[in-house]
Formats: sequence, C-alpha cells, structure tokens
Amino acid sequence: MKFLQFKVLLVVFAVFCAACVGENRIERSSGNANTNVNIPVVDPAATPPANTVMVDMVEPELDVPYVPTHEMVVDEMLKMAQVTGNDVLYDLGSGDGRIPITAAQRFGTRGVGIDLNPQRIREANANAEKAGVTDKVRFIEGDLFETDFSEATVVTLYLLPSVNLKLKPKLLEMKPGTRVVSHNYNMGDDWKPEQTRTIKTPAGSTHYVYFWRVPERSGAK
Repeated sequence: MKFLQFKVLLVVFAVFCAACVGENRIERSSGNANTNVNIPVVDPAATPPANTVMVDMVEPELDVPYVPTHEMVVDEMLKMAQVTGNDVLYDLGSGDGRIPITAAQRFGTRGVGIDLNPQRIREANANAEKAGVTDKVRFIEGDLFETDFSEATVVTLYLLPSVNLKLKPKLLEMKPGTRVVSHNYNMGDDWKPEQTRTIKTPAGSTHYVYFWRVPERSGAK
C-alpha cells in the first residue's frame, strides 16, 4: 500500500514538473519572439523635457509681399535716376538684391539693400557673391522705418501705395536733390513725380516707373 502511494506521488510530481517546464518554454519563446522596442507615447500637450531646444519658426510680419522686379524695369529705374559710380544707392525692400547688384556691376555704384525678411537677405548676399560685388554692396535685415538711409544719393523702392505714403515724410527729410525712383506706385497727389515711364515686358505685363528729386525744405536757406 505504501509503495502504491509512493508511486502515485511520483506521478503527481512528474506531472507538476512537466507543467513548470512547459510554462518556462512558453515564456522563453514569447520573450524571443518579441523583439520590438517599446516607444513611449508622447502627449503633444505635455511640457517638453528641460533639455529640449524649442525652435521658433515664426516668419516676420511683412508690410509688402515679395515680387521680383523685372530686369527691364531695373534698367529703366537706374536710367531715370542717372546712377553713376559716385552714387550711394539704397534699395528699400531689396528682395534678392538685384537693383544694388546691377548698379554695382554696371557703374561701380556702392549700394545698400534693406529688407525685413532674413531669407531675402541670404539670397541677396549669395547673389552679390556670385556677381563678384561684395566689396560694393551690403544688405541689412531691418525695418525701413527704423533704418537710417540718409546717406543715400539715390533711393529705389518697390513697395505698396500705403507704404509709400507712410515712407514719404522720411524721404522728404533727406538731402535736397536726392533722387527717388519707385516701381508701380507714386507718392500721392501732393508730391507729383518729375517723370513717369510705362514699360511693357515681352510677356505682356505693364509696369510704371516714377521719378522724383527731394525738394528744398520750406524756409531752408
């Protein structure tokens, strides 16, 4: 009887061991098959870690959209202003820098471009380097209304009517005789241009160029 009980116990023990070994094999098999790396889900609204660098990609607020000036218009603007190598030309809203660069290439004019958009400034500097006139021109990232351009003998601009009118008082404070040339937009009824030219491009677009000289200020001796 005792031998029978002992035999039963051995069978139960063997079954128990077999079950343990099976579970262990299942666990090992599951562990080997699961090779994926757990990636924590990040809540977009959560506060970033302290060592995370946040880059502000906000574009500057521009008064005037960028529209490149046609080369035919550039030529006429420089011609109307009678630009020479003795001039200092400031281009307000200079974009890719084509007006100061063209003047430097043709006449040796010293030029400065002012633009609020850093992308345009990078393009202008690259274009100046390509044209080989970095010793003649430079470009300033800044606001037209806060930047001093009083040394200019020629001012070129392609802005908007409202910006021209806002800029007009600053232009009228410049040295008398300073030449001002605007693409497409005038300075209002109280400052008539000395010359107006109409240009038609081969593509059929029509452009206007206006020319002024800064007058003597009232009461000036």
